[in-house]
Amino acid sequence: MIRRWLFADQLGPHFLDAPRQPVLLVESKAVFRRRAFHRQKAHLVLSALRHRAAELGDQAIFLRTETYAEALRKVSGEPLDVCHPTSRRAHEFVQGLDGVTVRPPRGFATSPASFVAWADGRHGRLRMEDFYRDARRRLDVLMDGDAPAGGRWNLDTENRQPPPREGMEVPAPPMPVEDEIDEGVRADLDQWEREGIRFVGADGPRLFPATRAEALARLRHFINHRLSAFGPYEDAMLADDPWMAHSMLSAPLNLGLIDPLDAVRRAEDAYRAGKAPLSSVEGFVRQLIGWRDYIWHLYWYFGADYGGADGLRATRPVPSWFQSLDADSVEARCLADVLRGVRDRGWVHHIPRLMVLGNYALQRGWRPAELVDWFHRSFVDGYEWVMTANVIGMSQYADLGAMTTKPYAAGGAYINRMSDYCRGCRYDPRSRLGVNACPYTAGYWSFLDRNRGRLLGNARLGQAMRQLDRLEDLGAVRDQERDRGDRAP
Repeated sequence: MIRRWLFADQLGPHFLDAPRQPVLLVESKAVFRRRAFHRQKAHLVLSALRHRAAELGDQAIFLRTETYAEALRKVSGEPLDVCHPTSRRAHEFVQGLDGVTVRPPRGFATSPASFVAWADGRHGRLRMEDFYRDARRRLDVLMDGDAPAGGRWNLDTENRQPPPREGMEVPAPPMPVEDEIDEGVRADLDQWEREGIRFVGADGPRLFPATRAEALARLRHFINHRLSAFGPYEDAMLADDPWMAHSMLSAPLNLGLIDPLDAVRRAEDAYRAGKAPLSSVEGFVRQLIGWRDYIWHLYWYFGADYGGADGLRATRPVPSWFQSLDADSVEARCLADVLRGVRDRGWVHHIPRLMVLGNYALQRGWRPAELVDWFHRSFVDGYEWVMTANVIGMSQYADLGAMTTKPYAAGGAYINRMSDYCRGCRYDPRSRLGVNACPYTAGYWSFLDRNRGRLLGNARLGQAMRQLDRLEDLGAVRDQERDRGDRAP
């Protein structure tokens, strides 16, 4: 059987054609020279790759080299195949190699052909909700015959509750126990830093699965103990509870340790057995075969130029305090806590990413392409395919609605409703002007004012635009936010 070259995000058994298929694994040091990744992201990727090599034993050739090209020279003469890589750079590289056959992608529920057939039939109107419903039908997930389970496709209205005042009463997710492989990775990263390779963020104990066994243990724990509480509070935030009831499976999913359809089937089984409510299961299923697949396919469907989209003319560079994860320089409690979470864990859940980090960047007019790179480097689950459409389209609205219906901009009222951050913050979410004015509230109106010419035709912003025109202090707010600029708030 031909030897299968596995990239470091293709580490599960579903990337092999047979259990004993010969394997090539390559650890390329040059990848970490090109950009400054989060230290814990680098640790997780290398730990997962080395653990997979140890599991496979003599079934795998494991090469630690400066570049992929150097590794391939060591196995020249032996034919290889590889599953479609997840980045354009890697895909172009493998397509140009003699003796390497590129197979279709794995690790996603919808095939490229199925997505293209769906997207081409939409005549330019691409919406995740439509794709998600198509995937549910096609894959027969949460379906009762031809109808959605429970009679409704979308249970978002039940899954947008503010956080409970008493906190989340769910068992903590199981944490990995580091071993000698992790010790070796940490020692190597220390040495690389001494050699001049740069990282961002803090080192710390590994928080995310690096093996399939660890990933399945976390999946089982989530299904059995946390899934029921997930749905209602999936959009909520708590300062002292970064995990809440989230699955914390995005990193192992994006390393290829779990097949997303397997996770979906397990969640559906819990619903069918009466062990988890439909609202929570539907919310989890939506994240996997809806958003995750949608984002993956849009990365390829929109083409290489999409990553440079800047329809709102956001030209300000991402400031150094944000780039370096300097949470200690920030006084706004929500932004300080979320940025600290990125610094200390390389992870916060999807709402802090969108409505705290992305929202602030959108309001300030920071360059979308720089933000794609920042999210890619700074999150343990970040990859180019993950962050391109999530940032360009959803977070920064730089595509002017190619994948969403409106910008995800909001003032402090949203953060106050969906979190406990505003209690004890020096800023007042109700105020847009003055020394206690919330940077998000003031920034929201400044954003709408700055972009009114580009957003006037958006029906979903009609009420906000009419309210903007009634603000008697808009000029003062505009001046205040211009003076605030890109300083840490």
